Amino acid sequence: MAQRHLDPTDPTAATGPPPVPAGGDALADYLRAQATEFLRALRLHRESGAGAHGNGAHPSGAHPSGAGALDRGRGPAPAPDGPVDAARALRRAARRLSGTLHTFQPLLDAEWAEAMRPELAWLSGTLALEHAYASRLDRLLQALHRLSGSAAFPAQQQAGRAAPARAAATADPAPVAPLAPSVTRPSPADRGNLTVGAAKAGALLDRQLTLARTRAHSTALQALGSSRFHAVADKVALLASEVPLKDTAAAGADLRPLAAAARDRLTDAVAALPLVTAGNPYNAQALVHGLSPDPAPHPQDAQWHQVRLLLRLHRYALEVLAGADADGADGTTDVRLLAAGEALDRHRDASEAAAAAAQAARTPRIAPATAYALGVLHADQRHEVEAARYAFQHSWRKEPIRL
Repeated sequence: MAQRHLDPTDPTAATGPPPVPAGGDALADYLRAQATEFLRALRLHRESGAGAHGNGAHPSGAHPSGAGALDRGRGPAPAPDGPVDAARALRRAARRLSGTLHTFQPLLDAEWAEAMRPELAWLSGTLALEHAYASRLDRLLQALHRLSGSAAFPAQQQAGRAAPARAAATADPAPVAPLAPSVTRPSPADRGNLTVGAAKAGALLDRQLTLARTRAHSTALQALGSSRFHAVADKVALLASEVPLKDTAAAGADLRPLAAAARDRLTDAVAALPLVTAGNPYNAQALVHGLSPDPAPHPQDAQWHQVRLLLRLHRYALEVLAGADADGADGTTDVRLLAAGEALDRHRDASEAAAAAAQAARTPRIAPATAYALGVLHADQRHEVEAARYAFQHSWRKEPIRL
């Protein structure tokens, strides 16, 4: 039988017989599942060493905050990737809960949803900052080495050459796990193959973004130990057992009109994008505002960021209708939406990295060679922005297909 090609942006699209209209029960099941994932991530924080210091325990002893899991400088070393995976799962569940409350709020208790949604968004955004700064620094340092003619960090190259020697010298073949997952960055001594300007630019970015990451780390620790977070955890724990639907009629309501509204908002936002301009693989308009004194000279980025958020809301609405997790456990992975989402993620990363390079270039009394390297780095990231826009429009205009 020939495969049917369906529009993944249509929440009613499915292969086979027409689906039974999804009602409030499907919404309640999805919210309970995400609340359970949220609580499971908290438990992972505790098992990773969060409760060892006593500063992450809930006053009632019911819900550990997991603050100690992010504090890698004290207590026993956690298992590799444990705190990172727990924080990622916590952000993932909080985003899906917040997005679902936004889309299907008419079916939920209005006062509860209005109070819950911004708290979940606050938690997700706070926990994402540290990872964002670390990824931004890694991206910029990689770009500096790529622009200097080195495809990989010298530290990584030396580690690759030294691995056979270490294996031959040791008599114990048991592998040694790293203390904590981290990005290998070139030390100052490893920057010898860079020009003076590029090396100083890398050192400046390292100093500024590491400071920002440290502050974000402290903010996350304070948030996870605050009464505000414990109140959110208590509400999520209640949500895992009881979903406050607006009334009994909401249990039999059709979710598809609300999901279609989320799809329409996304479609309208995409229609407002300059996709014709983004259709050029090399777009010189990426550097139009390159010398602007305005610290935020690319107002068009906000449109693309908004499309990214709307695309995420649309995907969550489809998950509610499908009753599947984000990985497409029901076998209906939306290829086009996944590709478009990845392109928009790259767009966000590149635009924020370009802004970080421009901010570093405004540092007073830096050498001209350093400023020049930062300018080249900024231009490189702006071209990455245009490449991501090109990839988005290329994937968005493909024939919709659901696997």
